[in-house]
Amino acid sequence: MKHSIRPDAVLVQAVIAGALSFAHLHDLAAAAGQDGWKAWAYPVSVDLLLVAAWRRLRSDGPSRLAWCWFLIALVASLGANVATAGFLDLEHPPAWLRFGVAGWPALAFLGGTLLAHSKSDEEQVPTSPASMAAVPTPDIERAPAPESAVARLAAAEDVPALPAAEPASVPQVPAALVAHARKIADDHQTRTGSRIDTDTLRARLGVPAAMADAIAAQLT
Repeated sequence: MKHSIRPDAVLVQAVIAGALSFAHLHDLAAAAGQDGWKAWAYPVSVDLLLVAAWRRLRSDGPSRLAWCWFLIALVASLGANVATAGFLDLEHPPAWLRFGVAGWPALAFLGGTLLAHSKSDEEQVPTSPASMAAVPTPDIERAPAPESAVARLAAAEDVPALPAAEPASVPQVPAALVAHARKIADDHQTRTGSRIDTDTLRARLGVPAAMADAIAAQLT
């Protein structure tokens, strides 16, 4: 399928304006002492910086960096067009004009580097609470709870698990548990000089209150 080339008034106007601006920048650079290929490189540098800043604004959205360099390139282009309209004596250019034209390459290089290598807001790592909540956290296995003294002693003597003691009945206490409780009581008396009470014994053994009372009765 053939596409016919249709003239676009906006495109033609852009080409004419670009050519005039290009010529004005060349004439200004040549008047400031930049001859030969250097005078032609100045308009290319200004226009490329202007296009790079505008592309950054279109692709990444408004930012102070892109707007800053866009305005710098625009002022350089607009200033060259105005300066060549007879406001300055290009036969005897002032010192500030020579200074500005000579320092433009370093300024343009800095602007192009910052526009090309600085990260946009979309490339930065999100730190909002919503994004942090979406990050999966690894599953941490919980360590098993330590076995109580009753469970260890019952497993050592193959004693079945003790049934729940009725309020009116006296629980049966394994001999191994009594021996273990006696060691705890002797150690407590050695360290403190007093006999161990029922609450402390129950806390050390990890047994119910009724069984602690039964064990304390056998220790007396």
